[in-house]
Amino acid sequence: MRSSVAGVTTILVAAEATWVRDQVTTAFAGPEMEVVEVRRGQDVRGAVAQHAPDLVVLDMQIANMGAIACAIDLRLEAGEGRIPPTKILLLLDREADRFLAKRADADAELVKPVDAGILRRAAKGVLAGTAPAAG
Repeated sequence: MRSSVAGVTTILVAAEATWVRDQVTTAFAGPEMEVVEVRRGQDVRGAVAQHAPDLVVLDMQIANMGAIACAIDLRLEAGEGRIPPTKILLLLDREADRFLAKRADADAELVKPVDAGILRRAAKGVLAGTAPAAG
């Protein structure tokens, strides 16, 4: 895992809803975790460039640019070398969204609502390069 500070895992969460950002931040609270929050999809790419997160958690409901568009944008930008490649975990609104998540080349997806334990296990699996449990 790469991180901005040695021994610290950086998680970027992008969600319009405060409760979603709070849920993710709470799930990853700890001395070896740093959570960076953005509210708008258009801010995700810049935050990835600035913070080089180990994991990006994208909620389907992000102001002005949804999670699928953000994931595709991150993959394209990383492919061109303009930002570092990153792992992506999508928080989906419904089971039917899994098809879109696969098309966006997300590393994993969970259907909301998810509890902190499921979110942590999924993130750990993504960061370790193993398939996380479906949620």
